[in-house]
Amino acid sequence: MTYCVALRLRGGLVMLADTRTNAGVDNISTFRKLTTIERPGDRVIGIMTAGNLALSQAIVNLVTEQGLSLHEGEPLETLYTAPSMVRAAQLMGQAVREIYKVDGPSLEAQSETFNVSILLGGQIGNGQLRLFQVYAAGNYIEATEDTPYFQIGEHKYGKPIIDRAATFETDVGDALKLALISMDSTIRSNLSVGLPIDLMVYRRDALKVALSRRIKDDDAYFKGLRQSWSDALTRAYQAIPGPEWEF
Repeated sequence: MTYCVALRLRGGLVMLADTRTNAGVDNISTFRKLTTIERPGDRVIGIMTAGNLALSQAIVNLVTEQGLSLHEGEPLETLYTAPSMVRAAQLMGQAVREIYKVDGPSLEAQSETFNVSILLGGQIGNGQLRLFQVYAAGNYIEATEDTPYFQIGEHKYGKPIIDRAATFETDVGDALKLALISMDSTIRSNLSVGLPIDLMVYRRDALKVALSRRIKDDDAYFKGLRQSWSDALTRAYQAIPGPEWEF
């Protein structure tokens, strides 16, 4: 399993993913789940995946290297040639359907589900900064100002952090802190999510990545953030008056 969170804000985009792949308690590996496409001055696109690793890798390879057509007879396209983020989302959805045609029947024969979830965010040219969640059926939804973030994978432990504090107007730096706190909460409560974690920050209209970083267990800032959040939670609940009920 994994945990990925992306926030599309007025000021930019924050994408964060862990790297743990769990095929049983004795088979835990590290694989990158965040892929970044950057052509400075032209486009920045981030892709994050959760679910079956083989499916995720096949889908990402199809949209970034091999290429595919939305309609028969049309030339092959990739995320490097897509003219807009909507087209990029359509290509991603089509890639999911194409991989399902190849691997879906075999998985079903083994009583396995076609399990994949994708977050796709970025900006192409002078188009809008957009964020999409692509489902296993190849359909997708888009983040809005009312709901400016998506989470996939093992998100239930980190979701309350984002739900309570993140809005479209949240500063990019503050959103980064929220994403990291959300990830830390998930890591603490679920063994299938773990370090290192991969991070990408993009400033709206910059058309270049502002920050790309892999955070390992020796990262000084992340260690300090984890401790500061634990201390803040302890102070917060201790400061709340106790109930007046008799017990």
